[in-house]
Amino acid sequence: MSWGGWSIEPPLAYVALAGLLYWMGGRKGTARADDGRRELAFVAGLVSIVLALDSPIDGDADRLFWVHMVQHIVLLTVSPPLILLGRPWPRMWRALPLRTRTRVGRGLARSRMGAPLRGLARPWPAFVLFNGTLLAWHIPALYDATLRYGAIHQLEHALFFFTGLVFWAHVVDAGPLRPRLAWVARVAYLAGAMVAGFALALTLVMAGHPIYGHYAALVSRPGGISALADQQLAAGMMWVPGSISYTIALFIAFYRWLEPERRPASIPAVPTS
Repeated sequence: MSWGGWSIEPPLAYVALAGLLYWMGGRKGTARADDGRRELAFVAGLVSIVLALDSPIDGDADRLFWVHMVQHIVLLTVSPPLILLGRPWPRMWRALPLRTRTRVGRGLARSRMGAPLRGLARPWPAFVLFNGTLLAWHIPALYDATLRYGAIHQLEHALFFFTGLVFWAHVVDAGPLRPRLAWVARVAYLAGAMVAGFALALTLVMAGHPIYGHYAALVSRPGGISALADQQLAAGMMWVPGSISYTIALFIAFYRWLEPERRPASIPAVPTS
């Protein structure tokens, strides 16, 4: 269902549910001085998902590769860190009825999948999942399949977003899953992810022909650009806008790594008689 280029799709319902749980959990908790900033970040993260998946951007993504790349950048590097800055997990958990929390908690504790999932959420598996997902879905056969089949396209977007949450949870302090990386390791973690994005961008810009059959087969494109120019624009999107979140996080991590340790003020000696 669509209206004026905007669509009402499942992601919109999930965003609305997440927003409702976040609001309800906030009403049940104790107010904090930084709640306003965190709420703003969380809402911005939800809005970015809606803009990427339910706005006219989604329709243009089928005709312009560079617009499709913008979608991917938002789902990988914008929405996840913004949502995590809102520290959503404790707050959304509080919104659920006590009976539901008890049942779900016991189920997770008894599940055989608990240990493997916790293992995948560790820093280096999270790094591999995140970057492997990015690179795998840009293999031509898989990429073209997402544009032919709606279910595969939705799976791609879901994997981008959820592996993004797992990856950025080791950069952004989101509550229960606190970053296990020292600041110097976080610098390497972020720099490595930037290299993966740069490798993809370089592959796209250096190719002498359109890589993806779907875009190459289009008779015309908005703006009248060629398929190769569209592909090079997509590479530019991955190279520059796609590196903004990493760069900001890198500067913060680098500063915190080099920041001198704060020493407690010395206690004056007590004079003795």
